[in-house]
Amino acid sequence: MIDRRTMLKAAGAGLAMIPTVSISFAATSAPFSRSAFAEAQKANRPILIEVHASWCPTCRAQAPIISELIAQPQYKNLAVFRVDFDGQRDDVRALGAQAQSTLIVFKGATEVGRSVGDTRRDSIAALLGKSV
Repeated sequence: MIDRRTMLKAAGAGLAMIPTVSISFAATSAPFSRSAFAEAQKANRPILIEVHASWCPTCRAQAPIISELIAQPQYKNLAVFRVDFDGQRDDVRALGAQAQSTLIVFKGATEVGRSVGDTRRDSIAALLGKSV
């Protein structure tokens, strides 16, 4: 008769022989620059602009939701740019953002959606979906 310990060792040895595959689909956030943004638009990429402030509780609430969403395979080509609300005032104005926690999505050069202060996963997902 086989005891439990022997059975568990055998099962563990069998599992060790199964190859593992790690697939990573992750758009990553980059600091906003007008030239990088223009390149992404010219390449007709889907784009997310995050107008962010480090002191903003809404921005902090948005961050993990955005990180989770952009890691999904459908967003592998998404260009994500973070604009510093306090440090990049000219860029914030050029983008027409009135407040931190503004999310703007583009399909190439065309703005297709925008939200301010949204921390609901479903509506942020719907907003990102407009870009692809």
